[in-house]
Amino acid sequence: MLLNDLVVVLKVAEFRSITAAANSLDMRMATASAAIKRVESSLGVELFVRTTRQLRLSPAGERYLPQCEQALQLLDSAKQNVQEDMDVLGGEVRIALSSDLGRNVVTPWLDDFLAERPEVALRSNISDSNIDFYRDAVDMALRYGSPNDASMYGFKICDVPRLLCASHAYLDKNGTPSTLDELKQQNGLFYQLQDIVQDEWRFDHHGESHKVKLKGNRASNDGDLVRRWCVSGQGFAIKSCLDMADDLLQGRIINVMPEYKPTPTELWLVCPSRQSITPTVRLLRDFFRERTSQVLVQLTEKGYIDGV
Repeated sequence: MLLNDLVVVLKVAEFRSITAAANSLDMRMATASAAIKRVESSLGVELFVRTTRQLRLSPAGERYLPQCEQALQLLDSAKQNVQEDMDVLGGEVRIALSSDLGRNVVTPWLDDFLAERPEVALRSNISDSNIDFYRDAVDMALRYGSPNDASMYGFKICDVPRLLCASHAYLDKNGTPSTLDELKQQNGLFYQLQDIVQDEWRFDHHGESHKVKLKGNRASNDGDLVRRWCVSGQGFAIKSCLDMADDLLQGRIINVMPEYKPTPTELWLVCPSRQSITPTVRLLRDFFRERTSQVLVQLTEKGYIDGV
């Protein structure tokens, strides 16, 4: 039995007329009649006595509908209480983070966020696997790439350039390529997504698209491990500039062949629905936008990326 059908039945009881109730609810009379039939069929009793001139409550209707009205009022009160709670800053933030961004970039940011707001608690889910909001019991996910599920609701945090990276030690040993043909001779460090090894890299070079397929001796579904391999001198990786920001700024890795730009991505804060957007979520959205902007400005000033 649908709650909307009960609303129709209560309106009919109030007006003693299906037509008047339908007009009040801005629906067709046939739709209102169908709602009454569904409720009566579910109960196995008639709620109204219909004659050619009037409609009145049956004895069953007189007993049943006052309790239904009380129940609907209780549900409406519960809804209002939840909505009022949504306006309160605090509670537990249950957030899913990708492995590299989550461990090395966002977790220190969240430490600062919690230090400023002791009324907020954190539950962090760090994984590069796809998040199921209901299975994984999280309220939001900070993820690369725009949401591909129309039922979700998200906030774009920023555009994120990606870079071709290698360490000084690796380049000293194996040479620094200057063309894609020379890059093919190098060892690739690959990210693996859903059992697909991403060993074909795409670049934009002066407005033209290029792709190159590399060979490599390491692949992982953990982005943080790919970064660690790169920093330790195992080969080349294509990584988000946010993931590699500290390594770049500290001189642990180099942005190689910067005129060849890997396909960029976007960073999004995603929630399961519009109704799940709380003041804390909005505050985190603004907080993430501020922190990512600071990093991107640093990288731009150092010449590692173009202004975004």
